[in-house]
Amino acid sequence: MTVSNKRKFFYLLGASVVLFWLVMVGLLVRKTQFQGNDQVSGVSAQAGTIDRSQHEWMEIYLKGRKVGFSETRVSPLGEGQLIEEKMILALNLMGQPNVMRMSTRAVLDEDYALKRFLMIIDSGVVRFRVSGKVESDRILVETGEGDKIRKHSIPADGPLTIGAGLPGFFKGRTIKVGDTFGFSMFDPSVLAHRDVAIKVTDKTLISLNGKKYAAFRLEAKVWGQLLVFWLNEDGVLLKEEGFMGLTLVRSDQAHAPFDVDGSAGADLYDAAAISVKRTLDRARDITYLKVKVTGLRDTGFDLTVLNENRQKLRGNVLEITQEIVPRRPPWKKGSATGMTPDLKAFLSPEINIQSDDAALLKKVREIAGDEDDGRVVARKLMAWVYENVEKRPVASVPDALSVLGTKVGDCNEHAVLLTAFLRGAGIPARECVGIVYSDNRFFYHAWTEAWLGRWISMDATLNQMPVDATHIKLVHGGLDRQAELMALMGKLKLEIVDYTHD
Repeated sequence: MTVSNKRKFFYLLGASVVLFWLVMVGLLVRKTQFQGNDQVSGVSAQAGTIDRSQHEWMEIYLKGRKVGFSETRVSPLGEGQLIEEKMILALNLMGQPNVMRMSTRAVLDEDYALKRFLMIIDSGVVRFRVSGKVESDRILVETGEGDKIRKHSIPADGPLTIGAGLPGFFKGRTIKVGDTFGFSMFDPSVLAHRDVAIKVTDKTLISLNGKKYAAFRLEAKVWGQLLVFWLNEDGVLLKEEGFMGLTLVRSDQAHAPFDVDGSAGADLYDAAAISVKRTLDRARDITYLKVKVTGLRDTGFDLTVLNENRQKLRGNVLEITQEIVPRRPPWKKGSATGMTPDLKAFLSPEINIQSDDAALLKKVREIAGDEDDGRVVARKLMAWVYENVEKRPVASVPDALSVLGTKVGDCNEHAVLLTAFLRGAGIPARECVGIVYSDNRFFYHAWTEAWLGRWISMDATLNQMPVDATHIKLVHGGLDRQAELMALMGKLKLEIVDYTHD
């Protein structure tokens, strides 16, 4: 595909994939506890408590090319500590250079339990801000800024710690091969919990910058992907290695901030794409697709959605049939009569779907006018998003209000805004994430479903209602559900068996 065509089709993968990669390298809040053998090490829970300031640097590489760095400062604060971390990534997103800046501040107590945190992700176009404080059995979270701040409450069963504090947690601890540490992880960017076990699997020699170090190798499975850490004998983090070539290496101030050049390196969209041998002609007009699916075994991925509505899974053969929009929805736009409680849930606002915001509702009324047929309203809302949101890759957490303000984004931004518009119009709607075909590859992509008597797919990026049959839905729901796609990255394989057009 030429550069111009790449830019034309850049929207076929959402920037959320990039965020999931960041999750893999430790941008998480973790609930920390030892599992089973914590007493074997003979180390108290306060073994890592600091008595002086620490300053550490890491260099970030993608497939051997330096694409960023992180800087972490840890300072004593009363009986606990203040952690300040910043990370800068230069990313190649569909041939276009993008710089993502992320900063985290957190206050931890002497046992590394989280008390307060603030995280900001800035892509230069969109700024995502989330802060929180722990109170008893919950986290009180605020998202947004100024008069757009929204408050949320999240259950927290037990003490929490922050990803930037985890290296300090291991410092001074006696560990040995066979030890296992348990973490219930909470990612503030998606507000989702995940149980993870980290196991000490080996003690070996590793080489960094021409020097050899004796190091413990620790392994963890995060969203179905292997994450490997190397700690020296004092528990100091030397290296982290994620999937698909993403690596962090210990460095210093003289080297870490320099020679960052991700713009000419591996394209994240291309790296995550799924290649197929057979070409699909007129892909946007395909109404039926039959593919053979492999690579799902042992991923732990929930296959239920592959056998719902427009999709049928039999063994490892998946068939997708484009649905037909009902001639008459069972109710008019804005009427909840006859809706089940499950459907009504898809009318409610969420952390990034602010469907009750006054400015958003005003825009919905302006677009819909006096029309009360839900099908017509849905098409009007989709057309507005398609025509008014500039199609550019944005590496940040998508939310409807930000997109309404900036009118810039990739498929994630198109999908989240349309979902909020539909809910604001009284039409149940949900986000979908899956893959879609272009140029002998399937790219990860986001779109929307609206309830119009049954679930009907809508793609505001491509202006399709319903979408073509090359859209293969893998999950639906909020950011927490979308994170489950991590289990499939680099593993999902497809073989085209058959397809038809109108």
